[in-house]
Amino acid sequence: MTSEIQPQPGILDIELYEAGQATLPGRHDVVKLSSNENPFGPSDAAIEAFRRTAHQLHRYPRTDHAALRHAIGEVHGLDADRIICGVGSDEIIAFLCQAYAGPGQEVIHTEHGFGMYRISTLAVGATPVEVRESERVTDVDAILAACNDRTRLIFIANPNNPTGTMIGGNEIARLADGIPPQALLVLDGAYAEYVEDFDGGAGLVDSRRNVVMTRTFSKLYGLGGLRIGWGYGPRHVIDVLNRIRGPFNLSEPQLATAEAAVRDVGHAQKCRAENTRMRTWLGKALAELGVPSDTSCTNFILARFADAEEADACDAHLKSEGILVRRVAGYKLPQCLRITIGDEASCRRVAHAIGVFKASKQ
Repeated sequence: MTSEIQPQPGILDIELYEAGQATLPGRHDVVKLSSNENPFGPSDAAIEAFRRTAHQLHRYPRTDHAALRHAIGEVHGLDADRIICGVGSDEIIAFLCQAYAGPGQEVIHTEHGFGMYRISTLAVGATPVEVRESERVTDVDAILAACNDRTRLIFIANPNNPTGTMIGGNEIARLADGIPPQALLVLDGAYAEYVEDFDGGAGLVDSRRNVVMTRTFSKLYGLGGLRIGWGYGPRHVIDVLNRIRGPFNLSEPQLATAEAAVRDVGHAQKCRAENTRMRTWLGKALAELGVPSDTSCTNFILARFADAEEADACDAHLKSEGILVRRVAGYKLPQCLRITIGDEASCRRVAHAIGVFKASKQ
């Protein structure tokens, strides 16, 4: 007998999110390059802030996140009153779908876009609309062509995951100006900190009423294990999102650690510079081996192989060498492997292993 208890429409269409593999049976020398983590971890100031909160674990955290919002505002030159904090930027994405989309309405994302856009859309009963990219780059004209009177949200990761590519500010502005009046453009800036002198779209947020930006502490700041993100938007949007945000969605350890992390500008600059150096080196090293990649603006590169069979074989070889990268067939890129930029030793190890793999095929 079929149960009468059923979830809301759309939820059973959600495929469970698959995180990057973290371990290999029987190996203790694993190099994990599958989850776009900062190989240098959080700053010493962030670690110390986390330790200090151990003495306050019996206290409820503040519900307004004021100290963290003001720290973010000071460092990035933003209005702290228009910042909202969440459990990773994933929660901000979920808030936006919950607040602005529902049955009979559509949410646009690009074909190689972050998987949580589709998941959060289906969770609220809205319809995800996938739009093609142009050679793994966001295509503004294709997005505008997909918009209609049912469109409520347009999610753009810029730079994008898993492609690593990005489009310029003029194109983003053209998109913001061309979407329907009832729609919001959401700029996912999870990797924005890896682009020198890039505001992630904050300027567009300040000049328009239909643009929202999301950011995270999981990448450059090395706090993926704590799950902290934030969003910046027009006052009318942030007011709506705060009405559905749980009052204690972030703990005191999260708040204090993130505040210390964002204020440690020197650590962020050091991590960004080292990432840029090794990203350039690894991209060139793999290209010389016959494995091309698009110019990446992130902390990973998307290595392209001849076909899915070669990509799978290379992944298997890397695992045999204790190296974990990310297969991205689920993002409609079966011929690719996404490789996080690790420290220098890790980058050299993965390049050597791919070189051995390529040589074995000749």
